[in-house]
Amino acid sequence: MHALWVYHDVMTKTIQIRDVPDDVHRRLTARATEERRSLSELLRAEAVELARRPTMAEMLDRLASRPRLDVPESSAEALAQERAEDDLR
Repeated sequence: MHALWVYHDVMTKTIQIRDVPDDVHRRLTARATEERRSLSELLRAEAVELARRPTMAEMLDRLASRPRLDVPESSAEALAQERAEDDLR
């Protein structure tokens, strides 16, 4: 009886994709066959991977929260800094 409750707690969702071009469907089906998976298994794994990737906004937030490096504005400035450091040695 407990197993039935666990089963009901797991919600599965269905995603339907319409108007998939024939050539795309053929290639995905062939790829799934090569990997010895069903098309649903292949697409589910790809969807999970896609959902795990950060969005562009999340990436920009991460980058904005990182400490800024003191990077020269130009290669000429970088060369001047390098030469100044060499002079101090």
